[in-house]
Amino acid sequence: MDADVKVAERKCYINGRFAGSGKQFAKINPVDGTVVAQVHEADRAMVDEAVRAAKAALKGPWGKMPLQARVDLMRKVAEGIEKRFDDFLQAEVADTGKPVELASHLDIPRGAANFRIFADIVRTYGTESYHLDTPDGKGAVNYAMRKPLGVVGVIAPWNLPLLLLTWKLAPAMCCGNTIVAKPSEETPSSATLLAEVMQEAGVPPGVYNLVHGFGPDSAGEFITTHPMVDGITFTGECGTGSAIMKAVAPTIKPISFELGGKNPGIVFADCDFDAAIAGMGNAVFSNTGQVCLAPERLYVERPIFERFVAAMKAKAESLKLGWPQDKSTNIGPLISRQHQEKVMSYYALALKEGAKVVTGGGIPKFGDARDKGAWIQPTLWTGLPESARTVREEIFGPCAHIAPFDREEEAVAMANDTPYGLASTVWTRDLSRAHRVAQAMEVGISWVNCWFLRDLRTPFGGAKLSGIGREGGLHSLNFYSEPSNVCIKL
Repeated sequence: MDADVKVAERKCYINGRFAGSGKQFAKINPVDGTVVAQVHEADRAMVDEAVRAAKAALKGPWGKMPLQARVDLMRKVAEGIEKRFDDFLQAEVADTGKPVELASHLDIPRGAANFRIFADIVRTYGTESYHLDTPDGKGAVNYAMRKPLGVVGVIAPWNLPLLLLTWKLAPAMCCGNTIVAKPSEETPSSATLLAEVMQEAGVPPGVYNLVHGFGPDSAGEFITTHPMVDGITFTGECGTGSAIMKAVAPTIKPISFELGGKNPGIVFADCDFDAAIAGMGNAVFSNTGQVCLAPERLYVERPIFERFVAAMKAKAESLKLGWPQDKSTNIGPLISRQHQEKVMSYYALALKEGAKVVTGGGIPKFGDARDKGAWIQPTLWTGLPESARTVREEIFGPCAHIAPFDREEEAVAMANDTPYGLASTVWTRDLSRAHRVAQAMEVGISWVNCWFLRDLRTPFGGAKLSGIGREGGLHSLNFYSEPSNVCIKL
């Protein structure tokens, strides 16, 4: 099926124009190993040009544009994504290999929705004002106003390329900032199509700039170390986040990070069992486990432990690993052969650490072109100690370890015994326990009897190694704009 996909050309987009470079790299389709795009890698000079264009746009038409006109333009971008829905869908599937059914119901709709939601939030948010008594009795009035942060470097991940890119772009642009964006080298396509939509919508040159490339000694490093970039927002793994912190330290740029996780799921014996299996199965295996919020550690109350393991095994073995365009496919490949090697190294490590393989543990064989892709089996383990690396380190694949517990306090302690703190999910019919356990989780978001259910106005981010800052609603505006106080003596 994927053999018909033509090799696309993905250029950078700087100051309202598409720009090629003298150095290109191939984007490989993880489904069958074919080349789907040739990507132009930005050098330091191109990144500098993009940053300077963004800085100039702040003082140009974009910086002078009234708020209502700016948010109306963002709604036009949302409409443009929807008008080119099929193009975005094809690009996203070619880059990631994810099923069409997933991308068409999640990635593309959320990409458009992010612009509309933040357009509404920015248009309606208020600011502080205070009356101050003064010795002369006349008083003074203080009021706050928000100003754009400036040029924002946006470094986006590969697992939900359009969704997570626009999750940052939408609030940043609605607040009046200009952008230098770098998508992952694994997923260059939807960000490039978005440049076309920006252009068609009438976004002024220099407001949205796109540079392709890698991290060290490439576009990522050139953005984070550029002295004219005013802030960095990044979603990805912790090691890269640490490197970015070091890069921005000399210029003390503000940063917003959503990093990795080793998320727990806790299932109590009084849960709605069928709902818990459906929910936890989706949480562990959705997007081939390549979701920062996915639980890789499941703690199940002992009376239902064996039944739960058997039901999750059946769930994993019912998944169809197929061509993305097949509507019955519900799990795709990993993002790359390199990531496949990483995940397989943990599958091997689990055996060395003494895990019992409930199901999976290897690479599937298809007997067709998919054998050249980055496929992997959905996998479940039991029997590991909490000290095992497989239990403590983020794998980012379709896998989880399942362990029993006897007491609520024991489950909470095991769930929180991690350097990460991104998300958790708890399954119980006991309302008091639901509140008690959810509030005890040392994470940025605690779900009860659900997973991945999001109100985009609420705070989103991680504790501990899982991030710095919060995104969503007014929390995004607090990063992408700076409050300035005006004091007027009456």
